[in-house]
Amino acid sequence: MLGKWRAAAPCTAKMGLREAQTILRSQAEPAGTERVLLGNAGFRILAEPLFARIDSPRETVAAMDGFAVSEKAVQAGCLTFALAGASYPGDSAPAGRDPSAAVRVTTGAPMPPGKDRVIPFELVEETPATIRLAGPLPGARHVRLKASGFEAGQLVLPRGTLLDPAKLLVAAASDNGDVLVHRRPGVRVITNGSELVGAGLAAETGNRVPDSLSLPLLLMARQWGADAVGGMLCPDYAGAIRKAVLAALEDCDVLVIAGGASNGDCDLARPVLRALGLVPFFAGVSIKPGKPVWYGKAGGVHVLGLPGNPAAAMTIARLFLAPLLSTLSGRPFAAALDWQEKPLGAAAEAADPMRDMALFGHRGPDGTVTILPRQSASAQLPLAKAELLVLRPAGGPALPTGAPVPVLDL
Repeated sequence: MLGKWRAAAPCTAKMGLREAQTILRSQAEPAGTERVLLGNAGFRILAEPLFARIDSPRETVAAMDGFAVSEKAVQAGCLTFALAGASYPGDSAPAGRDPSAAVRVTTGAPMPPGKDRVIPFELVEETPATIRLAGPLPGARHVRLKASGFEAGQLVLPRGTLLDPAKLLVAAASDNGDVLVHRRPGVRVITNGSELVGAGLAAETGNRVPDSLSLPLLLMARQWGADAVGGMLCPDYAGAIRKAVLAALEDCDVLVIAGGASNGDCDLARPVLRALGLVPFFAGVSIKPGKPVWYGKAGGVHVLGLPGNPAAAMTIARLFLAPLLSTLSGRPFAAALDWQEKPLGAAAEAADPMRDMALFGHRGPDGTVTILPRQSASAQLPLAKAELLVLRPAGGPALPTGAPVPVLDL
């Protein structure tokens, strides 16, 4: 029956971080594919292998500016060559196979028939009609053979490749003008709070607070492969929340609701979603900060509820939103959860006895990690120095300087 919490998965505040992430992973699949022009494919994920359409180079070419000569003539002791034309990139190779002649070439120019070495300009004495070797030749011949880079039909990029600048270069060089990529999931953010106004507007009011979550959450969405469809501020009224949710569900794959995640008088997001048919998968995770986090699906849209406190919201977004978007955009879920062990740069207090702790930290110049002091769920200024999250398992003891701890880049 719509409007009631259905037992799709355990919904208990005692659920651990790893269990909640496992449930989230079980519900996340790539959002689909689309073919796009290469110019629009930057930082997208290939949905199929990419093969070269041409040889590279397409013919044997010079790998340096200089003069193309016959290696056999050089080895026979020929020091002086008559100049016989020039070859430039995009030209047809000059005719003529006279072994005693040299052809001026530039990098990428086709090598003339019978020429298999390039002598750099600086190693010759040139006259209008001849060149003469002025010193010993290097071992390299400075020639790129046809198809020595890759051959037509060769696999150049496997499925699942992130098209960063280097990979985009390979795609272009292999003459692929369009590619099949995973679709970017659309993300909308609704930030709850009657006290909130847009950043830059609070100073003109008596008691309003800047919305510090919508913009960074949308930025995180783009960082992890999503299209940031838009954000919306919503007062703590059920009618307003319902209207905002209904509009958001029309054009997004993921709806993030920041605030209204707990059980206070103004925490209305979950009741509104329940009435709209939300299928819940978990509500409440044993983690500090961020225990009120919840997740469900409404009509195929992933809905992630974050606590309203800024530090807690950003921590939970990094631990749940990032891997969800990573999967929807075609990358592995685990790609966003690459925990690494690093030594502590300063001693750390004992962990919370009941909950895992995800604490902000920063890197030291010696490769160590230091946990930032005076952290709380509502703190904002510590994020100015935060570079990573440090995980402290529930009940963990105090740790000395140098002890290894799991860390995750923010």
